[in-house]
Amino acid sequence: MKKLVIVNFKAFQNSTGQNAVKLARICEKVCEKTKTNILIAVQTADIYQVSKSVKIKVLAQHIDPINYGQFTGHILPENVKENGAIGALINHSEKKLRFNDLKKTIKKAKELDLLTIVCAATPEEAKKIASLKPDFIAIEPPELIGSNISVSQAKPEIITRTTKMIKNIPILCGAGIKTKEDVRIAVRLGAKGILVAHAITNATNPEKALKELVNGLN
Repeated sequence: MKKLVIVNFKAFQNSTGQNAVKLARICEKVCEKTKTNILIAVQTADIYQVSKSVKIKVLAQHIDPINYGQFTGHILPENVKENGAIGALINHSEKKLRFNDLKKTIKKAKELDLLTIVCAATPEEAKKIASLKPDFIAIEPPELIGSNISVSQAKPEIITRTTKMIKNIPILCGAGIKTKEDVRIAVRLGAKGILVAHAITNATNPEKALKELVNGLN
């Protein structure tokens, strides 16, 4: 299986609106140069514009388990797909779902053939999520997200426990990933790729930063 890199644009000023398009083009450039499988997760309002501007695949940062109807303010899965998203991040620590809602969301995504990348804070949560059969599980201890130390350096046992407990779903590693060494450790411990945000979205040179992380996959 080819290693996967997901860049979460979050909602920073330098990764939304026209800046989202600029960053998406940088990610596309690195994707083409390195032949790496890179996906980008953007704000819902940016999905259409970004997906029309680049060839790399775009993810929604969240979807709600709803159908067409009276759901003002909710994110309709059919809508993100129609606007160019091929899947969604689900259950990120900044947008946690109750398990029953998570179950409904994954079911809805599967009905629409949307890729599901589901975040988990602990190996135990990851194991519970695995019963719902998402396409990927991203292990991300919330206390390390946006920090100066990665999960692969601070708590490598979290990755090891997760990859040993779950054999049938690819595990991605997130939270504090900043260097190619962070990535190398994660891959060595069994991760099939990374979920990264701050190291790219807030980098002085996003292209250089992304290339460095990609080099850690090899």
